Amino acid sequence: MIQRRTALVPADNSGVQQMQVIHIYGASKQRFATVGDIVQCVVKKADPNGIVKDDELVKVVVVRTRKEYRRADGSYIRFDDNAGVVIDT
Repeated sequence: MIQRRTALVPADNSGVQQMQVIHIYGASKQRFATVGDIVQCVVKKADPNGIVKDDELVKVVVVRTRKEYRRADGSYIRFDDNAGVVIDT
């Protein structure tokens, strides 16, 4: 589960090194995001030669979470970190 102020690891080559969640899209009082949800992040640290710059607001889709989630067949899946991919919508 991802909530506000959660640090995300980038899972793409956009140049982001560290980012922090500031908003979760969806219902007005949605508190947590899981795999596949879109969140808004602020870039805390970026590569100087990358596309994204420091302190920029970006939309991110969550691709990995440390909190396990249940699949339809009854199995659970869990990852080692919280990661997201920068999107431009």
